[in-house]
Amino acid sequence: MPQDPFRLEGRHVAVVGAGSGIGEAIARACAAQGARVACLDIDEARASAVAEAIGAAAHAVDITDGPAVARVLDALDGQQALDGLVCTPSINVRKPLLQYQDDEFDRVIRINLKGNFNVLRAAGRIMVGHRKGSIVLISSIRAKVVEPGQSVYAATKAGVLQLARGAACEFGPAGVRVNALAPGVTETPLTEPIKRQPDWFNAYAAKSAFNRWAQPHEMAWPTVFLLSDASSFVTGTLQVVDGGWLAMDGRFTPPGM
Repeated sequence: MPQDPFRLEGRHVAVVGAGSGIGEAIARACAAQGARVACLDIDEARASAVAEAIGAAAHAVDITDGPAVARVLDALDGQQALDGLVCTPSINVRKPLLQYQDDEFDRVIRINLKGNFNVLRAAGRIMVGHRKGSIVLISSIRAKVVEPGQSVYAATKAGVLQLARGAACEFGPAGVRVNALAPGVTETPLTEPIKRQPDWFNAYAAKSAFNRWAQPHEMAWPTVFLLSDASSFVTGTLQVVDGGWLAMDGRFTPPGM
């Protein structure tokens, strides 16, 4: 048994989407736990800024380009065997289904679903070859519940979960674990437009048992758990980190409670 199973010393972890938000927090947490981190992002300047702050490497990658993803991960693995990978990027076009345009649908599917598939396939090939490793994809509470304007996004997040589960079944005999993380509402640059609308922001906060939004670091530490030996028998799961969102059945407290 490791002396501290949550530590990542000696591990080589790639974080896709490390330039901001949850991805940045995960990269920082992995580095704090002793991992050698590679910060990957479509915005190389942002990835480089995070990498410089934590003593990591930075690389540009577009997850919709399958061959490019494979080249970058193969190159990283050539420097030191890749032990862990986290894929965080996604987009959301909030629109009722009847107003959705074909190009908007295609863009959400291409980034959220095809992009995760590209990363999962490339990382899986590497880790299955090494017969070890841990992959974490970022799903969402929207894989389980949905609201108006979120149908396509929710469909992709449910798809990400099923990709992770299928890969867990296929990669498990080689000792490779695959899990999905389901964040609740989290304050990041992508959710800044909601924060500027108090009614919307407060309504989401009220869905948490804590009456607040999550901070990015609160998604990072559960991810470190999934990457570490502390979760050595955990695979094919959806790790929900939502402050109780899925447990709450409305916000009305009956009299006398």
